[in-house]
Amino acid sequence: MSGKHPAARLSRAVYEKELARLQIELVKMQEWVRAEGARVVVVFEGRDAAGKGSTIKRLTEHLNPRVVRVEALPKPTERQRTQWYFQRYVERLPAAGEIVLFDRSWYNRAGVERVLGFCTPDEYHRFLQQCPIFERLLVGDGILLHKYWFSVSRDEQERRFRARIDDPLRRWKLSTTDLESVSRWEDYSRAKDDMFVHTDIPEAPWNVVDSDQKRNGRINMIAHLLAGIPYREIPREAVAIPPRPRESGYERTDRRLQREVPDYAATLTKHSALSSHPEGTSSPDRAHRG
Repeated sequence: MSGKHPAARLSRAVYEKELARLQIELVKMQEWVRAEGARVVVVFEGRDAAGKGSTIKRLTEHLNPRVVRVEALPKPTERQRTQWYFQRYVERLPAAGEIVLFDRSWYNRAGVERVLGFCTPDEYHRFLQQCPIFERLLVGDGILLHKYWFSVSRDEQERRFRARIDDPLRRWKLSTTDLESVSRWEDYSRAKDDMFVHTDIPEAPWNVVDSDQKRNGRINMIAHLLAGIPYREIPREAVAIPPRPRESGYERTDRRLQREVPDYAATLTKHSALSSHPEGTSSPDRAHRG
């Protein structure tokens, strides 16, 4: 650990205001990518529970899914295991006018696969040799490649794991592999250090995001990405809503002939009204009852 002092957490008000501004810039960047036919690849790597997924969610929240695509590849199939390691990632690279965000990437081989023994030593060393060549080929072909490593402290990772156990909406994020990363903390640290030595190249450097404070980490990462892409605002064509044509005698189909979704929301509204006026209190309705 370095002697760096922990960052002060951004207040929610400051965070939300700056996030909204950055998201507007992301839309501008997206439109530039589409207009210029650029190709952008962003790699998200880091320890489990380091905040990669939540950052991707904020980054893509207001973007066009036809332009921006998130790739989170599952385990390779038996057929894919016999292919060149990078082959299934090549299939997911962007065409002109597209942005691809890799929620974990080809670096699985240097991290999880190495630590848990899912690849052989020969496969691992071949990856370290080929990866810089592969990335130089991508950059040389014009792809804008940005790599981010999300860093989280041991105590904060454990706190987030415990929070997931108790949260029914996030429990699915906690796998046996995630839990094993707690006991293999130093193994993952050594794997990350070795990975950086071989793959932190001038053409595609690693950028480390301190994500112990999630709000700060998201803002820092998005701002850095925007600063690294030479986008400009693309002028928009004027848009005018056409005048509504005169009615031609059309009559809407009788709604009784349609199968409508039950008004479940109405039951919530009714329940809310009743709970806000418990027994022994009066409501406007009750005041006028005989």
